[in-house]
Amino acid sequence: MRLGVNIGYMGAGYAANGLELACEADRLGYDVCWVAEAFGSDAATVISWVASRTRRIAVGSSVFQIPARTPAMTAMTAATLDTLSAGRFRLGLGVSGPQVSEGWHGVRFADPLGRTREYVEIVRKALRQEPLTHAGVHWTLPMPDGPGRPLVLSIRPVQPRIPIYLAAIGPKNLRLTGEIADGWLASFFAPEFAPELFGDIRTGRSSTAGDRTLSGFDVVSMTPIAVGDDVHACADAVRWYTALYLGGMGGKDNNYYNQLACRMGYAKQCAEVQERYLARDLGGAAAAVPIEYIDATSLLGPVSRIASRMRDFAAAGVTTLTVSPFGGSITERMAMLDSAMQARDLAGLRDVCA
Repeated sequence: MRLGVNIGYMGAGYAANGLELACEADRLGYDVCWVAEAFGSDAATVISWVASRTRRIAVGSSVFQIPARTPAMTAMTAATLDTLSAGRFRLGLGVSGPQVSEGWHGVRFADPLGRTREYVEIVRKALRQEPLTHAGVHWTLPMPDGPGRPLVLSIRPVQPRIPIYLAAIGPKNLRLTGEIADGWLASFFAPEFAPELFGDIRTGRSSTAGDRTLSGFDVVSMTPIAVGDDVHACADAVRWYTALYLGGMGGKDNNYYNQLACRMGYAKQCAEVQERYLARDLGGAAAAVPIEYIDATSLLGPVSRIASRMRDFAAAGVTTLTVSPFGGSITERMAMLDSAMQARDLAGLRDVCA
């Protein structure tokens, strides 16, 4: 099972912390460094910054927001980053949520699945350096009755095919991911709930010509890690982050993280977390997050316990376990990257991919 690191968003102290984590992961032999964006720092700039200071580790967007860029712009950015990184780029895409899409980018959140399907089709065509034409519901290229003409991407990426990953949580989006993507960016992945999630992925894979299996399909679990002897203390390091996603993302009726946790059996607790969070009782929301849910979706405790849990993730089908260190100083978080490598070796997963 490969290991990745997620350095998240840019914030206070990021120039030191994010880069140090990325460089340490590169030194340790991690497979990939993922960079996020929301409505602050953009992922492309940070990815180029990380790529310029690392040698081997792949760099990926987790995710480029679909409403933020035209598909052609995303193809240009992907080709540029792949060239600058000498073929190390991985393109993660996601529709974001209605609050960011409509409130920040001014793009309606309607038909996110249809938009994603067309977007990926256009990006792939552009990256293949084909004349860019498309006749769809959301994009028509060139625009009709105007001076536009089918253009061809003028630079060639290093990789013959830049892998495209989709961030997906809901059943329909999971089926779409299985159908059109090269990999899946999974958030709040719990091995015990994997059969339902993979059922949708497999349905998507088998819906296309050739009845494709999961062979070669990269399943990336974005997983918090907190290392220490006290499992409860480790869970508390992740608690506020979990409350933000269960309580504050997407609005009351469009919180896909909350809906996922409900499907996992935490409906009552999720309702309380969301109610408290939306009432701005952030401390109460964090306290209401059940430790069982944090433990199911994180790597917590001493190295031996984390190793055992890694076996569960690998057995469930995860091929790239991407960790986000929580708690402590930057030195302690860097040490967690080494602990994760030790745990993988202890689990016997260094050379094993599902």
